[in-house]
This record gives sequence, C-alpha cells and structure tokens, in this order.
Amino acid sequence: MQGGKLVMIDQRLIPERFQLVEFSLVEEVARAIKNMTVRGAPAIGAAAAYGMALAAINGQDLASSAHLLKAQRPTAFDLFFAVDHMLEMLSKGEEPVKAASDYADSIVGRCRRIGERGERLIAEGAKVMTHCNAGALATVDYGTALAPIRVAWRSGRRFFVYVSETRPRLQGMKLTAYELRNEGIPHSIIVDGASGHFMRQGVDLVIVGADRIAANGDFANKVGTFEKAVLAKELDVPFYVAAPLSTFDFALESGRGIVIEDRGEDEVTFMEGRRIAPEGSSALNPSFDMTPSKYVRGFITEAGILPPRDIGKIKGDRM
Repeated sequence: MQGGKLVMIDQRLIPERFQLVEFSLVEEVARAIKNMTVRGAPAIGAAAAYGMALAAINGQDLASSAHLLKAQRPTAFDLFFAVDHMLEMLSKGEEPVKAASDYADSIVGRCRRIGERGERLIAEGAKVMTHCNAGALATVDYGTALAPIRVAWRSGRRFFVYVSETRPRLQGMKLTAYELRNEGIPHSIIVDGASGHFMRQGVDLVIVGADRIAANGDFANKVGTFEKAVLAKELDVPFYVAAPLSTFDFALESGRGIVIEDRGEDEVTFMEGRRIAPEGSSALNPSFDMTPSKYVRGFITEAGILPPRDIGKIKGDRM
C-alpha cells in the first residue's frame, strides 16, 4: 500500500512491459483478480487481503466485500483463506492495512521456507519441469514451485528447467521464463504437448504449484497439470506439488468437491486481439484441472515435504 492505494504489477503486460497499477476501492481489486491483472493463488490471496483493508478504510460493508472478492475466482483457496483471515482480524479491531501487510508478509515467509525445504530435491545437473507460473509473480515473492529452484540455484547448483508454455494465457512462456531469465537460470520453453517427449528423454523431477488441495491430497492446478502427473507416473519421474498451507482446504475430503473455473472462450479462440479459430467454432476453456493424490510423490510446504498420507498432520498449523 502506498498513499492509501494498493499498488500491483499488471501481470498481463509481462514480458512486453513492466507497469504498476493502483487501486483505491475493493471493487477495483475484485476486477483485477477476475481479469488476471493479479494471478497466482497466494498473490490473489494477498491482493484480496488488501482489498478487504480498502473496504474497511472506506467504510464499506465487510460481508458484502468478502462475498464480492470470493466470487471472482472460485478455484483458488488462498483467496477464500485470506478473506476469512481478514474478516477475523478486522472483527478483533486490527488496523486494516497492518492486518493485510502482515498477511502478505506471512505468505512471503512461507514461500521462502518452501524453497528451503524443497531445494534438496534438485541435484547438480538435474533437469526440472514446471507448468504455468508459480514464481514470485504468483506469490508476492520467492514462489512456490520456483522457490526450490531459486534456492538451489543460489546455493551454487547448476541445472536446467523445461518451461511448458501453458495455453491459453501462456503464463509459462511469458511469466515463468521471464523470472528464470532474470535469475540467470538456464531454461527452454516447450509446448504443453511436448511434456511426455521430454520426460521420456530424461527429466529428473516435475514441480508444480497448486490452487486448492483437498484433505486427501487431490489438488487443482492450471489445466494441463493432470496430463503431466499421469505421464510422470508412467515414466517414473518424481512429481511434486509446492504450496503453502494456506492452499490446503481441509473441508474438502477429495478433489471431487473442487469447483473448476471456466473462463471465456475468447482466451482460446483469439490471440493478441486477432481471431485464430475458424468463425463458428466454439471453445471450452477450463482454467484448472484436478489431479488425484496417487500421482503425487510429495507436497513441498513450509512445514516440510509431506507424502499425501501425512497431510492431516499439518491441519492445525496454517496460521
């Protein structure tokens, strides 16, 4: 927050340009979450926390503001977790901006610890595969899937990263590659459908983020994750999910209860304002898919690396 306004990077413009945008109303923050000015589950949560702070400062109804924010992206649990946390803090009389800043700082700390817990998985000379963007842009700082990669690189280990493009919004190609380039980490962008090809040639591990994780370890992440997980299992490539405890929804017994967000077909049929699909052809555009826990080797969290069967042990450790 600067001068009573929330200042964020407009992630839609990267890598073409780096531009900051300002918001002074909770309604503006809600639109920014919906149109993906800000995206990535932990970053959405932090933005929503500040949105609630703006609502409190402006004297708006907090219950209505909470409902508005939660309605923008139904899959990402960090959004719900952050809004409920702010409602609790504000009900206790916490100063709004401080409560939101404390929440955002806690996410940064969690992601730093995810990097510290997970970096040992990446050996010298390893080949790592990612999907979508789960870096600093998606999490305020450090990242989730990229956090172990950053920490391992900064410790002196040298390795290579395959970055899947992530159609239709190309978050891998535009954002993950941008972050890795800035870090100086060797990488190549691959089309999503080439994942199995490169795994068969020799990938040492796959690390992805998550938007919601059920109590049994089933999880939702950017569409295309499920295929990677199945391929990794078939080819005996370790598959890890990196996420803070704020992403775990213990109220859901399994992934069957996860709501998958569907977005507009124009994201698929248009590119840079130009229609690329035949006129009259429609498109389906689920933003996420659900991956069963049986495909996951472990969850990299701030509490350590946990196999799916041990998720219940962290239920009381989220804040």
